Amino acid sequence: MADDVHVLKHQSIAETLAREIRTGRLKRGSRLPGEHALAARFSVSRNTIRSALTELSREGLIATHSGRGSFVTFDGRPLDDRLGWARALADQGVSTETKLLRLERVDDPELAERLGVDSPSFFAIDRVRTLTHGPAVSLERSRIPGVDGLLDLPAHGLIGGSLTATLASVGLLADRGEEWVSAGPLDETDAAELGRPAGEWFLTARRVSWTATGELVEHVESLLDPLRFQLHLRFGSES
Repeated sequence: MADDVHVLKHQSIAETLAREIRTGRLKRGSRLPGEHALAARFSVSRNTIRSALTELSREGLIATHSGRGSFVTFDGRPLDDRLGWARALADQGVSTETKLLRLERVDDPELAERLGVDSPSFFAIDRVRTLTHGPAVSLERSRIPGVDGLLDLPAHGLIGGSLTATLASVGLLADRGEEWVSAGPLDETDAAELGRPAGEWFLTARRVSWTATGELVEHVESLLDPLRFQLHLRFGSES
């Protein structure tokens, strides 16, 4: 019976915090109160709070990193790819699986010069995303800065398999950026990675994102199945 009460308590706390996050009371990028403060607020143990935070992390609402705390990663816009394509697709009821192709530290002076950053050191993270029991829908080649908090990334991997959560854990939260989208046929190399025929047309997206203070968050080039991803623009005055 005690276990059932514990489950109900942590689920109730997770639902309360999730509601505060989804309604914007706890905004994207903000740090949640510490475990002691949350335990006092809800009159429960720290273990119960940890279970609640785990639930929020599983839902993609927060990222928790030892020694730094928990940060809100949800911003209320399910199709905003700053949250990651997995979340964007999941919020549309599409279940996906991700295969990590590459995770290593690289030097790319040309990219550093193009982005206007001082260090040529990046982490290269290449992933293929597939529909569950279905075909590949995206190939993503991310380059993120080789900052101190990420130096052990090749050894320990992404937090919960999420690049968004990993970046948030070191305070790299996208506040602004640019994205370019075009379309064209897959070459043989990309087609092989995606398990698609060479020459099939895919969208090509290149995105650069920055923190509010001007730090690079991510440079990513993605190949996207046009049946699953669309470009949506708004213009003109709101009525």
